[in-house]
Amino acid sequence: MEMARLFSMSDLGPLHYYLGIKVAMALPSSSSSCMHRILVLALLAMAMAPAKEATAYLYDDLKLSWGSGCSYFYMDGGDVDALALCLHRSSGSGFSSNASYLYARYDMDIKLVANDSAGTVATFYLLPDDVPWEYHDEVDMEFLGNATGEPYTLHTNVYVNGAGGREQQFQLWFDPTEDFHTYSIEWNPKYIIFLVDDTPIRAYRNDRARGVPFPTWQRMRAEGSLWDAEEWATQGGRVKTDWAQAPFYAYYRNFRVTPCVPSPGVAWCGDEPPESAWFDQRLDAAALQRVQAANMIYDYCVDQKRFKDTGFPVECSTA
Repeated sequence: MEMARLFSMSDLGPLHYYLGIKVAMALPSSSSSCMHRILVLALLAMAMAPAKEATAYLYDDLKLSWGSGCSYFYMDGGDVDALALCLHRSSGSGFSSNASYLYARYDMDIKLVANDSAGTVATFYLLPDDVPWEYHDEVDMEFLGNATGEPYTLHTNVYVNGAGGREQQFQLWFDPTEDFHTYSIEWNPKYIIFLVDDTPIRAYRNDRARGVPFPTWQRMRAEGSLWDAEEWATQGGRVKTDWAQAPFYAYYRNFRVTPCVPSPGVAWCGDEPPESAWFDQRLDAAALQRVQAANMIYDYCVDQKRFKDTGFPVECSTA
């Protein structure tokens, strides 16, 4: 009984303490050398075993920032926690990350509203803190719901100094309601890259020499929301939200942020020379071209009717 107490898990401590004191005190001189070796080896194995890695919980990285009281964090099997954002007739809901970054890659696994999601919009986007709206930068991924059986539209946009209007839209090549998929925004000084399951779908390029607006100075948090936009979200607003299906839920999990890393010898990403090809390695141009050819359904840079009086934005013309 005394031996069991001495070597219980509650007594674990530094290796030298066990080998130098505990073992010597626990074993009388009449104990066999074999027992000595067994206990010493057992203690050595316990002391040298790597500690279990601490689990990072979504609850620690995100906070519910507004909206419906029916949103909640939950465990999605094992040690994976998730967030269910809720939308009902009186309110949507949203979250924001606790930390903000200047240049980083933001990843989130999302499962979208199932069945009749018409009128609903689930989002994952970047937004700065404490910047007046007319000067704010923003990078958007918005998932426009649809009637049962019809495909979702992934709507992307980039705001710089309060001005957006840089929309590109895509239809996904899978059903985003059946399982979680990874949606990512990689923001570095040369590109903003939108990715789905690690495949690039859009790249907005910083071409400062030609005066292309690009976000370069506002630290941004990750945000997400589920809200009602039946006036425009589904087939131009022709299909409205069916509130008999409420509450609606979109699910978020496995949030990751990877801060930007500059090339060797450069202090931080903002100091990367404009002519550097370092960030070009982050973009799979061939994959981007394939997805845009097969899945893009709207591009502001070819909308002649929209820009017939003003001309296309500068980023739409090739250098």
